[in-house]
Amino acid sequence: MFLVMRGLPALIEIGLLIFCLIEAIQTPADEIRGLAKGYWILLIIVLPLVGGIAWLVAGRPLRQPSNAQWRMGSGFPEHERNRRRAPLGPDDDQDFLSEIRQVNTEQEETLKKWEADLKRREEEQRRRERDIQD
Repeated sequence: MFLVMRGLPALIEIGLLIFCLIEAIQTPADEIRGLAKGYWILLIIVLPLVGGIAWLVAGRPLRQPSNAQWRMGSGFPEHERNRRRAPLGPDDDQDFLSEIRQVNTEQEETLKKWEADLKRREEEQRRRERDIQD
């Protein structure tokens, strides 16, 4: 009985150490309150009882209510996820298609200008050659 009473606090302290250490390691750094993640882990390891209790009281992130926005791993069922209707591919996106049409139109106009300029230069060159031959 004496050994059981003496070993029980040690078991509780080890259990608290393991629980708090695992939870501190798995918690994203931006959700931890108070100290930085590394300091919490160090505090829990160096002072297991005090560090573990401090983690549970002051470092642990506040749990979000169930109506909070969905994020990966938060446990929301698929039918409760916020859905955004996005095009399946570029062919389904009307804004993208209108931009492509505009770019194509600009390129066609530029090509027509270049062709007209080239045709004008060729005719000038032919006239010069005729003038030289005459």
